[in-house]
Amino acid sequence: MWASDTLVLVIYPCFDPATWGPSLDAAVDAVRRGAVVVLPTDTVYGVGADAFDAKAVAAVLAAKGRGRQMPPPVLIPDIRTVDGLARDVPAPARALMEELWPGALTVIVHAQPSLAWDLGDTHGTVALRMPDHEAALALLRRTGPLAVTSANLTGQPAATTADGAREQLGDAVAVYLDGGDSPLGTASTIVDATDPEGLRVVRDGGVTRERLVEIVGAAAFAAEPGDMSADAVAGGAGDARPGDSRPGDTGSGAASAPDGPADPSAEPTG
Repeated sequence: MWASDTLVLVIYPCFDPATWGPSLDAAVDAVRRGAVVVLPTDTVYGVGADAFDAKAVAAVLAAKGRGRQMPPPVLIPDIRTVDGLARDVPAPARALMEELWPGALTVIVHAQPSLAWDLGDTHGTVALRMPDHEAALALLRRTGPLAVTSANLTGQPAATTADGAREQLGDAVAVYLDGGDSPLGTASTIVDATDPEGLRVVRDGGVTRERLVEIVGAAAFAAEPGDMSADAVAGGAGDARPGDSRPGDTGSGAASAPDGPADPSAEPTG
């Protein structure tokens, strides 16, 4: 428990499915009233809110010190949720989801135009991920999709513990769920599936490029700038280069290209 001059922030334990009911109840209640929560994921801790509550999403961005130009990714409880949120998902992208979810892969896709949400300057895209964390999935099954980015102030390291998240975000968050240390401690790999030329890896993370190619083949990827073959995707490393489009900040964050997709490199969840 952490005290300030105005309130007491409580960290709710979320280690054991047999006992975490009251903790999840507190988080669900916070989400339903439009408040911000911190939750554990398999990558790093995330800070999030109801993806369909524009004011709550704005509060998430404000807690991090970020603007609308860096919209958060959306965490989902099941791969079946994808078709309700996205359109025209390429077969290779769907194959990656089916093989690697739940897990440390975020996929940028075209959002359904009819959705009543405002995640920021997404340019019609959304970054989706299904985390491989039992407590996170239990929460998502009760709340539905959450807009979640890494639980840290912009420019600071992503938190891998609930205490670390609280030290950075303080009373901007209504409920902190403590699930112990983040299993991976690194952000997710981000794949942009909105380019008609093929998939693009816009951030390296918890899933290697070699693993991606193993699943869908090198031909599924667009040629890297300056390279003649899509095989180059397996050898590339590092964050997206200038001109690459990428989504949000969850353990890291970078603004999306002016005409590119939402940027979830800020996930946590990443």
